[in-house]
Amino acid sequence: MSETLEHPVVVLESGYGPYAQFVTVGRHVMGADESERLGGQDSGPSPYEYVMAGLGACTAMTLRMYANRRAWKIRTIAVEVKHERVETPAGKTDRFERLIRIDGDLTHEQRARLLEIAEKCPVSRTLQRPSLVTSRFADAVAALEPA
Repeated sequence: MSETLEHPVVVLESGYGPYAQFVTVGRHVMGADESERLGGQDSGPSPYEYVMAGLGACTAMTLRMYANRRAWKIRTIAVEVKHERVETPAGKTDRFERLIRIDGDLTHEQRARLLEIAEKCPVSRTLQRPSLVTSRFADAVAALEPA
């Protein structure tokens, strides 16, 4: 089964520095760049910061949906995400750490369940399994299409 998300993400160099980009998703336009330490101008989040933002947003939204369906009294949810490359017996791997803050009247059991649910947010699941990334030149695709 194949599932396509609503909008493709289009990235175009902005011309504001060696790595600065415009990122367009539907009607939303954002910036991306590398830090000054890596030769960029820090005019927007880095690619890994976008990955962390996606994980944090997905986690908070998933927790909110779950709590709302159960009418649990939660005032706010905040998720802080950190990323690092760590050495494991199999080699280097990425580790994403989520620090979840929930302001609400919850039991110990409800809080434990929300931690389980955080692990099941769609972006978390994507990061936890192998993915396929394919690349091709757009002009090569156009050349193959019938006129």
